[in-house]
Amino acid sequence: MIVQTKPKGSNAERSRYRNRQAVLGQVREAGAIGRAEIARALSLTTQTVSNIIAELCHDGMLLEKGRRSVGRGLPAMQYALNPKGGYALGIEVRPDAIFAALLDMQGNAVATERVALRGNRPDAVMDHVSHLQTQMLDQEPVARNRMLGAGVVMPGPFGVTGITGMGSDLTGWQEIDAEALFAERLGLPVVLSNDANAAAMAERINGVAQGIASFAYLYFGAGLGLGLVHDGQLVRGAYGNAGEIGHIPIPGLGGKLEDALSRLSVQSHLRRAGKEARDIDMLDRLFQQRDPDLMAWLETATTALGHAMAIVENIFDPQAVVLGGAMPDAILDHLVTRTPLTDLSVSNRPHAPHPRLIRGASGRMTATLGAAALILNRALGAPGSNVH
Repeated sequence: MIVQTKPKGSNAERSRYRNRQAVLGQVREAGAIGRAEIARALSLTTQTVSNIIAELCHDGMLLEKGRRSVGRGLPAMQYALNPKGGYALGIEVRPDAIFAALLDMQGNAVATERVALRGNRPDAVMDHVSHLQTQMLDQEPVARNRMLGAGVVMPGPFGVTGITGMGSDLTGWQEIDAEALFAERLGLPVVLSNDANAAAMAERINGVAQGIASFAYLYFGAGLGLGLVHDGQLVRGAYGNAGEIGHIPIPGLGGKLEDALSRLSVQSHLRRAGKEARDIDMLDRLFQQRDPDLMAWLETATTALGHAMAIVENIFDPQAVVLGGAMPDAILDHLVTRTPLTDLSVSNRPHAPHPRLIRGASGRMTATLGAAALILNRALGAPGSNVH
């Protein structure tokens, strides 16, 4: 689910807000750009763009980067994002830990923190979140008065559904207004999303899905999630629970998809063999050693991923499927190269511009950084969008 604060006020005020977003989006895409170029790209008058740029420079969000000669006349002043002009907080709540990241305007992580959880009920989580926010603002004091908002990601499903009570659930959150709770505690506008959606948008903004308008993102969190992006927008479903693919039964595997294809799955498999793999570093070491128990799990996992691909491709017709999340790169690469892809798929087409299955971003902080990226994406906007 995505819940976000919408600009309020008159139509003129909303138009001004969107135009600011669009100008920032153009600057972000170009790196450095002049007023006339922005005006042409957005079909706005040069005077309107000049006024917006003056405001953004006054607010500290843009910097002058010197003049560049463009044809005849006075060389045009170039403008770029001020990295310290705004900050986004990303919070990821997992069943056993909270991850936090503070990103500057250019998407650089200036502070990251992690805390282990003994319990994940709302009161315990909120106490940790407040402490993490204080820690990171202490590391980057200039951010205190320049916060753009907070992105919060949590594993789905949201609300009481027929698939609650699973190992990847958070305790006591099903009937909580999480967006309001986080907004009150953090004192910031909040975007609430599941972890797969946040990771998908991070790939769309800064990852392998740049330039891919419609794609699916299979995300390794504790379980297995699916983020769907169509025409650059997330597909959320009626209650924010679109993409709960991990709970789909898979014939022949004796259970649901994430029983064979998730971090909980591989950890349980290895534990039954008397081995521990508490984090992705330990999983990576086992893979480099070609541990026989891990390789046996991967054999089943590739079969399960093949089933998942057939479902995703034939239902959603994506340009590509991206695989990423809290797994080592080597394991993701193994899954990408070894997974059997059925010929009976709408994605099996000649001269396709993208591979059917692509390895995306990986690591512990994938969804955390994605959460903060949701805030930056909202503040900076897509180039050329929301112009009035």
